[in-house]
Amino acid sequence: MGTLMLACVEDSGHAPVGVILAGGRGSRIGGDKALVELGGRPLVEWVVEALRGAVEEVCLVAKPATVLPPLPGVTVWREPEEPQHPLVGIVTALAAVGGRAVLVCPADMPFVAVPTVRALCTRSAEGAPALIATCEGRLQPLLGRYEPEALALLEPTARQGTAALRDVVSAMRPARLAVDDPVELFNVNTAEDLARARAILAGEGRSDR
Repeated sequence: MGTLMLACVEDSGHAPVGVILAGGRGSRIGGDKALVELGGRPLVEWVVEALRGAVEEVCLVAKPATVLPPLPGVTVWREPEEPQHPLVGIVTALAAVGGRAVLVCPADMPFVAVPTVRALCTRSAEGAPALIATCEGRLQPLLGRYEPEALALLEPTARQGTAALRDVVSAMRPARLAVDDPVELFNVNTAEDLARARAILAGEGRSDR
């Protein structure tokens, strides 16, 4: 995978570190996805806000060339350029935090709610290497808490960069946290998704955030 360009987070107990995954190219939305605006601010800022409502430390993992808006107080780690796979960001974060858990959320999931993030931080994984969000029975592996032991399980597959993320995480037999509102797990990947997100924002207001 190459050299991880990061430093370990200073241990402040056993609380998980909030990690935003921003390693995708964003080609389906025209590139620089983190800069795309929703509700007058960059898409990634919505995720920063949600994580800050539940964890003390918020970090972000991105490729070396990823363009980001100013994110005061957010530590940015640069993952290897290749392979291009979501597991690379998760493994990079686990390697960085020095034996702590990481609470991961993609940069393009603007409607995830603080109570869901808090539940993922605090619920027991019941001995499993991860606690992952589900909706309507479907595993959502980009939103969840990965325990330190997940690093050894995920790193070999991350190096290959070919396996389907959901299959890899499902094989770990993670604990699951059901999310009732599918809007929370809505990803903005295309211009059409962005239009829908703007409609959701206008119609619901998300005042519960």
